[in-house]
Amino acid sequence: MKHRFEVLDIFRGLFAAFVFLFHLAPFADNSFISNNFTKNADMFVDFFFVLSGFVMAYRYQNIATGEELKLFLIKRIYRIYPLHLLMLFLFAVVELGKKVLNPYIKVNNLDNPANNVISFFSSLFLLNSTPIPGVNDVSWNIVSWSISAELIAYVVFGTAVLYIYKSRLYTQRNLVYLLLILISLTGLYLISFTFKINYSFDYGFLRGILGFFSGVICFNLFARSNSSISKYSSHFFSTAELSTLVLISLLIYNGEVMKPWGAIFDVLFFICIYTFSFEKGFISAALKKVFLLHKLGMYSYSIYMTHALLISLFNILFIRILKFPTSSYSYFFILNFAIIYFVSAWTYQHVEMRFQYKAQKRVKPSTVV
Repeated sequence: MKHRFEVLDIFRGLFAAFVFLFHLAPFADNSFISNNFTKNADMFVDFFFVLSGFVMAYRYQNIATGEELKLFLIKRIYRIYPLHLLMLFLFAVVELGKKVLNPYIKVNNLDNPANNVISFFSSLFLLNSTPIPGVNDVSWNIVSWSISAELIAYVVFGTAVLYIYKSRLYTQRNLVYLLLILISLTGLYLISFTFKINYSFDYGFLRGILGFFSGVICFNLFARSNSSISKYSSHFFSTAELSTLVLISLLIYNGEVMKPWGAIFDVLFFICIYTFSFEKGFISAALKKVFLLHKLGMYSYSIYMTHALLISLFNILFIRILKFPTSSYSYFFILNFAIIYFVSAWTYQHVEMRFQYKAQKRVKPSTVV
């Protein structure tokens, strides 16, 4: 099955924008930005995990050897690590810059205890979604914990797919994936005795595994049911798409009530991804017509990875130096996001694409006549 899930890619871009608003909300002194929806938009990170599992299951149904597993992991590291490393370096430069500029500019949080030597190396080696002594909060590029969780999910997924192949459990593969979901969910439950999942620097890797393998099962369900479900009318899909978005909006808006039952968000995003993977409703059709939304999807990883730094620098320039009131974020958020968008377009082209894994071309030996 060859399929390009354009709408799901668009949602990745849109939800990355909502995560931007989540991190912008503490800076903004107005209800337009700081409201119940944006305050709980951090849960959209779980959409990324579920979608990642969905896409990986689409691309990798079989990993037959240790060499194939190694190649799979190398490709994934090439995909996510270069931009992560660049942003970690830039955050380190900013930390040094704060010390230099402190006599001239009011610097909030001059000595950020979260940004220390231990947390730097845990971020450098992408271990910052696991509990490490001396690390008590998200640090440096605060979103990078989820990249750590993503990488750990890749390792577990690749190992699981290889195990399934070696054990000839292909027809039972969803049971293996379900077991991994139950193990991660049990681990999260034992931490707080709730179904809360919004962990990050401590047990974010369990959150990542939970969402990732929910996405794997979601794709396998889509692949099995695609031929029969796709025959349903466009009215059916339009109703399903609208209902799904209304449900997402309600659960995110009431996030403080729902977060103790946070595992429900993985179920919610499972339904969302399954519904929109068919791309047959009127919402899908409308989204696909907007060129800018396709670009948001394309740049989504860069938007996600760059926005925390650019929010901070924007705040320093316009609020600390130029003395604009925080209420100005009611319109400044557009300028801030525009900067993030254009920076992300550059990092997508010159970092993400430049450092992608490229297989070495085999050179045919010359024939001596």
